[in-house]
Amino acid sequence: MLRSIPKLVRSNARSYSSGASPLGMSFSLNEEQKSIQEMARKFTREEIIPVAAEHDRTGKYPTEIIKKAWELGLVNTHVEAKYGGLDLGVMDSAIISEELAFGCTGIQTAIEANNLAEAPLVVAGNDFQKKKYLGRMTEAPLVASYGVTEPGAGSDVAGLRTQAVKKSDGSWVLNGQKMWITNAGHANWFFVLARTDANANTGNAFTGFIVDADSAGITVGRKEINMGQRASDTRGVTFEDVVIPAENVLGTEGKGFKIAMNAFDITRPLVAAGAIGLARRAMEEATNYSLERKTMGKPIFNHQAISFMLADMAIGIESARMMVYRSACMRDQGEKNTWHASIAKALASEVANKSAADAVQIFGGNGFNTEYPVEKLMRDAKIFQIYEGTSQIQRLIISRGLADMAKSGASALGGF
Repeated sequence: MLRSIPKLVRSNARSYSSGASPLGMSFSLNEEQKSIQEMARKFTREEIIPVAAEHDRTGKYPTEIIKKAWELGLVNTHVEAKYGGLDLGVMDSAIISEELAFGCTGIQTAIEANNLAEAPLVVAGNDFQKKKYLGRMTEAPLVASYGVTEPGAGSDVAGLRTQAVKKSDGSWVLNGQKMWITNAGHANWFFVLARTDANANTGNAFTGFIVDADSAGITVGRKEINMGQRASDTRGVTFEDVVIPAENVLGTEGKGFKIAMNAFDITRPLVAAGAIGLARRAMEEATNYSLERKTMGKPIFNHQAISFMLADMAIGIESARMMVYRSACMRDQGEKNTWHASIAKALASEVANKSAADAVQIFGGNGFNTEYPVEKLMRDAKIFQIYEGTSQIQRLIISRGLADMAKSGASALGGF
């Protein structure tokens, strides 16, 4: 199907990267990226912002918005061209994520949850699997889900209890429960991480599977009513004697944990970009309000206590965006970006939460009311510190990375 982005950049080497400028780094988007940004910004302004409050109030799933985003090519952005996708890089996708999140992170999460479900296939899928499962995502506005978290295990992946047992014919039987699964009520298929060796260590105990959502034995739970991002669909999923064909084993048996974690190298920069979009919205709303609202005969913006809060928002947003862009470009250039992606995700999540909370403070009593947009931003922001790896898990990754660099004799810890 014809998209609006087909003539845009295909290469994974982006001009926003080291070596793009004869003088060294380039800190400018190229013209194609600017076009992507403007299209996503226009879509957000026209399709998301006008309905965001209603979706938050009702919890209605944004089916029509997802369809329109798919028609424009704003969904499944990193699927390779030979499978019908646009083959955009992580950098390009991050640009889109920020713009969509500016409008509503709940709707953005519903749109972009596909990226997380698809990332394990991008990392480890074979040609057959990519044609069958990524290909269908480009042929119709479908959604998929990433199923790792369980009722009793989130950050502690070693505690996962869902298991798959191999049968004599090579197929597998899956049993267990997953929880907090985004898009579960609308998914066409799931990526599921299951224990396949009870005696192995974490790195070898799990296998990744592609599970069709219409398989017998799958029960999808009720839509959870969450604090924020209410337009997204979050549910529990139960698997009871679900038969998975051998061809749906992703990568190598026992290597599912590594595949699931490597997927985050693609998606954590995008989640961080979404957090930046929310923070940017908070800053814009608070700035405009502070220029209009008057106390003591002058706009509250002219009170240093207020203007400095806005300045801190700008400092955080610009700093976090640089980390997002760096981690995204590293991935696009084939460099290992896990450490930098964790920094981007942790920093952007905290910037989003602080910016939203400060925006509510600047609005005062109005900020505490649903007639104004900032209370929603504050509720929506919190999940960024939790999903796709908590802020504490990011710090664990970052601190271990520092130790590894020091032990290896690196000349500059965390340097270029």
